[in-house]
Amino acid sequence: MAEAQTFWRNPTKKDPENHLAKWLTCDGDELNVDFDENGIIQSVWTSKTKTRSVRGCVASVTMALQLSTGLGLQLGDTAARVLQLYGQPDSRSPSTKDGQQLELLYYAFDWAGPDVPQLMEVLCTVEEDGKPGRVVEITLAVSSL
Repeated sequence: MAEAQTFWRNPTKKDPENHLAKWLTCDGDELNVDFDENGIIQSVWTSKTKTRSVRGCVASVTMALQLSTGLGLQLGDTAARVLQLYGQPDSRSPSTKDGQQLELLYYAFDWAGPDVPQLMEVLCTVEEDGKPGRVVEITLAVSSL
């Protein structure tokens, strides 16, 4: 938790037990970090929200540029870019969030060893009227959700 706060400054919101912290950017991106009882990061997920942060807006603007996976996947990228960077997912399924139809792409990285996230879930909008699906949420975690 201390390292996360050093990197991203004070969270917009956190629970009293320090198991979850949330940062909001000015343009509505959200970063959530889940910690275990020892303060070790267990999962990180970023998503597009409909709310825009007013509090701490000046300090959080630069955070939006830093939110990407190790291969450079960012919110707003096309679903095709996910496949270009990571290949075919281990599974693909329909999903919904806030009433919006989405597609869930699931990647297992347990083969890569314990020093990397063990799974990645990417939620994308569904391709419609020739418009490509877009990444709206990315989750990296150390174990199955």
